[in-house]
Amino acid sequence: MIGEFFAQGNVLTPAFLPVPITDPVAIFLVIISLLLVTPLLFERLRLPGIVGLILAGVAIGPYGLGILERDSTIVLLGTVGLLFLMFMAGLETSLDDLKLNARKALTFGLLTFFVPMVLGTAAMLALGYSLLAAVLVASCFASHTLLALPIISKQGIMRTPAVTITLGGTLITNVLALLVLAIVVKAHQGDLTLGFWLTLIPSLSVYTFVTLWGIPRVGRWFFRKFGHDEGAEFTFVIATLFVVSYVAKLIEIEPIIGAFLAGISITPLIPQLSPLMNRIQFIGNTLFVPFFLLSVGMLVNPGILIQDPRSLLVSGVMVTVAIVAKFLPAWWVGKLFRFRLPSTMVIFGLSVAQAASTLAAITVAYNIELVDQLTVNGTIAMILVTCLVSPWVTDRWGNRMKRSPDSGSSAAGSVLPSVPAGAPKARILVPVANPSTEDNLLNLALILAKTSGGTLLPLHILISRNEPISTEAKLQQDALLTTAEAIAHAAVVDVETIRRVDDAIDKGILRVAYERDATLIICGWKGYASYRENFFGNIIDTIAQRAQVPVLITRFVHPIKTTRRVLLAIPDVDGRSAALQQTITLARTLATELKASLEVVLLLSGVPNDTPPAIASLFSDLPIQQLSGRVVSQLLQVLKEDDLLVLNAGTHSRIFKTSVLGEVPEAIAQQNRKISIIILHSPESY
Repeated sequence: MIGEFFAQGNVLTPAFLPVPITDPVAIFLVIISLLLVTPLLFERLRLPGIVGLILAGVAIGPYGLGILERDSTIVLLGTVGLLFLMFMAGLETSLDDLKLNARKALTFGLLTFFVPMVLGTAAMLALGYSLLAAVLVASCFASHTLLALPIISKQGIMRTPAVTITLGGTLITNVLALLVLAIVVKAHQGDLTLGFWLTLIPSLSVYTFVTLWGIPRVGRWFFRKFGHDEGAEFTFVIATLFVVSYVAKLIEIEPIIGAFLAGISITPLIPQLSPLMNRIQFIGNTLFVPFFLLSVGMLVNPGILIQDPRSLLVSGVMVTVAIVAKFLPAWWVGKLFRFRLPSTMVIFGLSVAQAASTLAAITVAYNIELVDQLTVNGTIAMILVTCLVSPWVTDRWGNRMKRSPDSGSSAAGSVLPSVPAGAPKARILVPVANPSTEDNLLNLALILAKTSGGTLLPLHILISRNEPISTEAKLQQDALLTTAEAIAHAAVVDVETIRRVDDAIDKGILRVAYERDATLIICGWKGYASYRENFFGNIIDTIAQRAQVPVLITRFVHPIKTTRRVLLAIPDVDGRSAALQQTITLARTLATELKASLEVVLLLSGVPNDTPPAIASLFSDLPIQQLSGRVVSQLLQVLKEDDLLVLNAGTHSRIFKTSVLGEVPEAIAQQNRKISIIILHSPESY
């Protein structure tokens, strides 16, 4: 609709502009060249690359040099980029964080809606607009586009409280602004009837509920069934984005709201540091979102602002009101919740940009003759100015926000084991032998390696006791390690594959761990059979007892990405022990990166009593459930199918008088084969 509006001659193109390029190869060459050169050039000038892409769009567009025409292809790719932008905003939004900051997000959302509505309506009425026209233009001020979101993501402050409440506030104000648009259009057409209200509100409520409730369940089923196919996973995620966005349009809700809800609904299934998330962010930030920025720039016609003197007045008023009306809510929220200045300015920078909803609303209003050409001109000027202000403010203050005390992310601490300052980074050794379990072990290792900026060490050992190695065994070794290397590269993690020939699996793992300076070993565990009665169990015993670094013994019965809750079970022991501290850090890291909830269970050897102060101080932000007596049976009642149970092997061994893994994980694995378990064995446990 927007592309049609600007292509129908409503805004005159200067006659001196050259004929636009029509050859598809040349068009794509021009666009790709701009996507490559422009951000690099502007970043060298210490300006956000986003600004450069918008200005590049102005330069090559029909109102600049006329190199390209804003045809249906540009509109299509720009629309996809806009949906991707909102989708990635949803992916970066944690429902747990939104719940934690619900009051703040609601406060900001209502403020950033009502302040622009009041100021905008008053300003447009003062310019002689009718009441309906003034209200509609004011709704354009109230909505905003998260144009600077890629900057925030790159700076690593996505999950800070200030950004979280901005994302929540964006959802609230955009939905309200689009509702105002629908109401004003119906009122202008004389169709504002009871039937309209009876249709819109229920359909919006049902749509939101079905999206947030249904998508996670469908996605969890799909990932369990087809999680081994990375291409299918990516295609499913993209299909979810466009299905939800299209359904939103069918019920007369702006598709960008659907894209945002799609991201929120599916984000629990996509770990932040996973290869799948990396692919989504790569294709979005590298291709589709830049297309959207170019398409926005191609809408701008700077010359038209001087064709009518009153156009400058309208444009000036709209630009001023848009900036002031977005700054005041950010400032008030910062004061109310005691944010420092960098956090306050980031809220303002994110919320000041006008593009998506504004363009949609003003186009609809112009087509039904509710606003005139001057308003369209002013809207374009407002979009240009706010799209330049937003990334500049966000980039400048986001860098300062990283050093601000109130900007702490909800991300967990460093990967196990903790590495002293100046020491080598984490090196995580993962023996890979079974293609059916390799994905989960590698994904766990990738989370820990990427969190700490460490290196992944996939290892495959061929057993030889002076006999030749078969060609088939060598080919299988190459295939396993090549797959592991590809997964690591997809997640942008340093990787060193290791091919080994040894006389025993356990000896080979221990020798490689020593030779390659590994700081953590991750092993798979069958779990459903006694580890003392099979060869694999004996290997784990040997490795855990002789390793000089912590060992993670893992049993995954479902894809790690489908984990809904991390259940940390700790014994009633000294809370200051290094092994327990490492287990807690592990559980918090996994809960954060898997976007799962974290719950703590205290296993007591005696009768229930008050939680020891040393334990309570470690979980001041979480409730602690106590279990005593028949611990295993009680744990089985607490555990659910999509849980990930985290235990510490050494401390359990001391309590239950068993070796290495302990009685609790073995009993749970035997009695419930649907529970995934991670057991941390630390050399300090004995």
